[in-house]
Amino acid sequence: MKRLRIALPPLDELTAESPVQFAWLDRAGQVSQQGQGSLMQWANAQAEFFLHPRDSLLTSLELPQLASARIDDAVTCAAQALILGPVELMHVAHGPRESNGLVQVGWLPKSSLEHLGRVTTPLKIKVRGLYPAPYALPVGGQPSAAFSEGYLLLRHSVQQGAVHPLGQQALDDLLATGVEVQQVAGDARWSGALPGWGLHGRLQPAATGGWGRALACTALAVVIWTLGLNLYAARQVDEGQRLKALMSQQVRQAFPELPVILNPLQQARQQLAARQSGAAAEPGQRFTGLLALAGSSLPSLAGSVDSLTYAQGRLQVSLQPDARSPALAADAQALLAQAGFSASRDDQGWTLGPLTEQVETDADEEAEDE
Repeated sequence: MKRLRIALPPLDELTAESPVQFAWLDRAGQVSQQGQGSLMQWANAQAEFFLHPRDSLLTSLELPQLASARIDDAVTCAAQALILGPVELMHVAHGPRESNGLVQVGWLPKSSLEHLGRVTTPLKIKVRGLYPAPYALPVGGQPSAAFSEGYLLLRHSVQQGAVHPLGQQALDDLLATGVEVQQVAGDARWSGALPGWGLHGRLQPAATGGWGRALACTALAVVIWTLGLNLYAARQVDEGQRLKALMSQQVRQAFPELPVILNPLQQARQQLAARQSGAAAEPGQRFTGLLALAGSSLPSLAGSVDSLTYAQGRLQVSLQPDARSPALAADAQALLAQAGFSASRDDQGWTLGPLTEQVETDADEEAEDE
């Protein structure tokens, strides 16, 4: 079946006598005839109408995966920020969400739609569709581009299109970014596949439902905010648990005499205060801590210990006569120093004691040498 396509002038200038561009498409979608005539010569016909570029108001929104009703709400909320004037006076339509997350949105004043109806109804012209200007262009592997009265029309895909008022400058800027476009002219300008949406659908009720839309947008914003807050709280809990585990590990290394780490910050403060005031830990705890520290820091103790002697806060580890014990590694020295202890080697084995004693011993040795 042949199809008639008509390119409209600006809707605020449209009359039954207005000159319009038209094209007939055959069953294969190819242009069989095109030309210009007045709108009234198509009385009693069925036609697909394409808006003038000035009336083709388009944008793309990137939305997450949502149900159809949620996409409608999200588009309505976004339109309130994009449209200059009350959204209740506009007819807003949108396409489906594509795989890249983009949703094409278009809008038109309801007064312009009503005016189009007042012109076409007396002529008994059946409007089979009303689409923005770029959707007459063909769809290919590359964006299609054409000029119309100084405007640049772009057709990116079946659902996506754009109108740039700067015309040639907009095309030059696009080509400068490395994007390849297919410029079309002549019959090819009419042969595009129709999108899955248009501006010919039902009109939004005027002056009603404003509070409902506002409440729906508010509810959607609250849901998104709540989800974001819960996600942030979960991340903070995980970070807190990680920091607590790290602090517990550091306190356990610094104060090996502590049998259990429950509150690492408080316990570390208590131990530091005790050391600064000269208070000593319980003998059993000090011995257990030194023993654990010796096992983790002193080299080659397994199977080589002959005896252990603990007195006055110092642990003497005597080795068997044939045992070999290499020098203390740098990381082991750092571990001991972090815990507030030091280790010294003699003929019998190792001696672990408070770090202050080692500093005093070294100072005495230097004084004797002088």
